[in-house]
Amino acid sequence: MIYLRLFWEFFKTGLFAVGGGMATLPFLYDISDRTGWFTHSQLADMVAVSESTPGPIGVNMATYVGFLTGGQAGGMAAGVLGAAVATIGLVTPSIIVILMISAFLQRFRDNRYVNGAFYGLRPASTGMILAAGVLVVKAAFLPDGLSAFDWRLPVLAAVLLALTNLVKPTKKLHPIVFIFASAAVGILLELSQ
Repeated sequence: MIYLRLFWEFFKTGLFAVGGGMATLPFLYDISDRTGWFTHSQLADMVAVSESTPGPIGVNMATYVGFLTGGQAGGMAAGVLGAAVATIGLVTPSIIVILMISAFLQRFRDNRYVNGAFYGLRPASTGMILAAGVLVVKAAFLPDGLSAFDWRLPVLAAVLLALTNLVKPTKKLHPIVFIFASAAVGILLELSQ
């Protein structure tokens, strides 16, 4: 039964998360609150893992949640099955919608209603991504409320922002360099406590 629920929850997420993988975050917070499959703190860890692994973040998150949830229900094999079910649930709506759109888009490419729909979807997806960004910032800096605030985290984020956008020699470095450097700094900060 858990597999049907995983499929359904991620099918709904895939159907309505317009704007890419980060737009799935509000849905994942909702799934967390309704099902108890994972905590908000675990979700923050999932974002970190999903961002630092190859592939689209939404798919990585679905796979991670499915593995975690399936694994809680019955071990490693159940976790792998849960990961597959959640991932298939997430991508199925996209496959269906893309097949439908590709069949009709060529005929209606210049239709003003189609153009109007795309015009309206752009700010909607921007809003969803912005909402996800706010949730990621909250989960990263305040996972357990204001009492857990650690001033070093926004400083690290500001340094990374500067290194990736403002400092010429580091601007062109591959993102994996910053991911590994951030993990190393996090380990050093944890060891220093």
